[in-house]
Amino acid sequence: MIRILLAISVIISASLIAVAQESMKPPVAKKEPKVLKIHGYTITDNYAWLRDRETPKKPEIVKYLEEENAYTEAHMGKQKEFVDTLYKEMLGRIKQTDLSVPYKLGDHWYLTKTEEGKQYPTYLRSKSKDGANAEILLDQNEMAKGLKFLSIGSFEPSDDGNLLIFSTDSTGYRQYTMQIKDLRTGKLLPEKIERVTSQEWSNDGKYIFYVQEDAVSKRSDKLFRHTVGSTEPDQLIFHEKDVLFGLGIGRSRDRKMLFMSSYAKTMRESSYLAADNPLGEFKLISPRREGHEYSADFDNGEFYITTNKDAENFRVMRAAANDPSEKNWSEFIPHNPAIKIEDINFFKDYAVVSELENGLEYIRVMDRKTRRAHSRIETPESVYTMSLAQNPEYDAPVIRYNYASMITPNSTYEFDFKTRKSDLIKQQEIPSGYDKSQYETTRVWATARDGVKVPVSIVMKKGTKLDGKSPMLLYAYGSYGASMTPSFSTARLSLVDRGMIYAIAHIRGGGELGEKWRMEGRMFKKLNTFHDFIDSAKWLVTNKYTSSDRLVVQGGSAGGLLMGAVANMSPDTFHAVIAQVPFVDVMNTMLDETLPLTTDEWIEWGNPNEKAAWDYMVQYSPYDNVKAQNYPNMLIEISLNDSQVPYWEGAKLAAKIREMKSDDNIILLKTNMGAGHGGSSGRYDRLKEIAFDYAYALSQVGIAK
Repeated sequence: MIRILLAISVIISASLIAVAQESMKPPVAKKEPKVLKIHGYTITDNYAWLRDRETPKKPEIVKYLEEENAYTEAHMGKQKEFVDTLYKEMLGRIKQTDLSVPYKLGDHWYLTKTEEGKQYPTYLRSKSKDGANAEILLDQNEMAKGLKFLSIGSFEPSDDGNLLIFSTDSTGYRQYTMQIKDLRTGKLLPEKIERVTSQEWSNDGKYIFYVQEDAVSKRSDKLFRHTVGSTEPDQLIFHEKDVLFGLGIGRSRDRKMLFMSSYAKTMRESSYLAADNPLGEFKLISPRREGHEYSADFDNGEFYITTNKDAENFRVMRAAANDPSEKNWSEFIPHNPAIKIEDINFFKDYAVVSELENGLEYIRVMDRKTRRAHSRIETPESVYTMSLAQNPEYDAPVIRYNYASMITPNSTYEFDFKTRKSDLIKQQEIPSGYDKSQYETTRVWATARDGVKVPVSIVMKKGTKLDGKSPMLLYAYGSYGASMTPSFSTARLSLVDRGMIYAIAHIRGGGELGEKWRMEGRMFKKLNTFHDFIDSAKWLVTNKYTSSDRLVVQGGSAGGLLMGAVANMSPDTFHAVIAQVPFVDVMNTMLDETLPLTTDEWIEWGNPNEKAAWDYMVQYSPYDNVKAQNYPNMLIEISLNDSQVPYWEGAKLAAKIREMKSDDNIILLKTNMGAGHGGSSGRYDRLKEIAFDYAYALSQVGIAK
């Protein structure tokens, strides 16, 4: 289907651009009323036909999307030179030929290399840390020849280093095919296994455990055991039949234990199997129950369970290897209501705990042999982001961690377990030059309507006057407990250098302030997410960081839902909106169990088949709340092959807002005809997309050079 749609797209696009440039009138989507009656509501959807991909309407849909692209290109045509300027600036800040930091696994050091002019990295390994005489394992540029998109998912060598599991997606639909390469001969084994979402080796390298997603719903629901080199049917180990749950497979860092995990938004359970006994049976640690989230690990002959049982922000328990059931758990790290335990990683004689306190990330290193004081790794700034890097080796003298801030380039450090000191081993280079002293970053606390303080991270040119005249790009997400960290971006400098303030609102629904922060912005408290964003924007205006007519806002996916909702709720607060792959047709999508991800999302948003959930969700569903009022200028971006948020959601929203709005502001719809949820896969293509978005944001506030 994808190839047919793309062929149709190529044929009709060129002529449409010429027509659009002459008329500069937006396309008008036809109406075909579809009526839904549910819970006493009668809902008429005039644009439901846009999702009929499996009908003769396919060419008609593609033609409409191409007309929208032509209109967007015509409208942004006068900014083409500006887009090119921004792209060249951004490209100049990237070291195009570069090596990643090598990581050790077994007898080899693994790394990637990028080369100037090439879209993708090459995957390498070497016998030495400096990468000398490296052998090529995968050349993604060669693999991508003839394709518009190529993403590499898994990359996992066997314990002896002889074989490599890797997976690829060639459409953007996030449907990965797993293959095996013999690194001794350079040849691919004959196996090709479709729709693989996670996988793990047995210790002897003879078996691969893998999870496969359902072909329709894309729910990861089946665990198989595959014998390497065999063409016999793989053995089904477990089938997760509960539609609220997905499935994953992993292994402890000491390689002694396999873990099969079933996970839902508010429940998890784990089963274990000794990795040197791949033909054995998985045993359950603790059965699932509503509200209990836990994950398991294994170290030094004991199980460790990170759990929210009687611990909102999690604690860590331990249990003997012979019976890790819940009745035998004893406390290893107690619960601290002020600190969320994000993760715990075990190394020989050390435990490394990732913590979150007051919206800031910390890494605590525990020396389990000497029982020395468990101190945090020092952080030099008051607003930053840090996390563990790739550390696959169990018996390692150091660990790697990543550090950055909104003004400090991405940095990789090594922390020595014995000396307890950190050494910088690589920092992102900016060939065109960068002077950190020219910028400043801070965190402020906006007040929401219910009195809750919402953190907002800000970066701007040093000395920027807070007189309400500065333009601002305000970004947020606010769902699934995901934290939007104050990270570094070379592309973002093109905004800040032109006087634009960049800010991230860490609203409820995200995880920045722990589990309570997540819970206060989901299900029947989801409205807090939208109110927090609106109130943060108004606080920034009141405190003269910007003004409403200089404020552009941006969000993608669930953050695109945020953009659609706030544009309905408080349109005068924002001058322009960038909504990327937006989840905006909430009611129709969450009623359709055949769509990817719907059922396991019911305990994140609610199941609208239930009246109470419908009554709440319909209050904010962006598509269902478009009405006759003024709207900000909007750029809505979708991808034709998106499996997470189908293209028609943003397309329907654009059509309905144009139909209903009472102003002359411009609504643009831009479709990536050859990518999925994350946009283009090539690094240059992706950078061009960012340049386009930033040209739009800047031009909306009168900056066009």
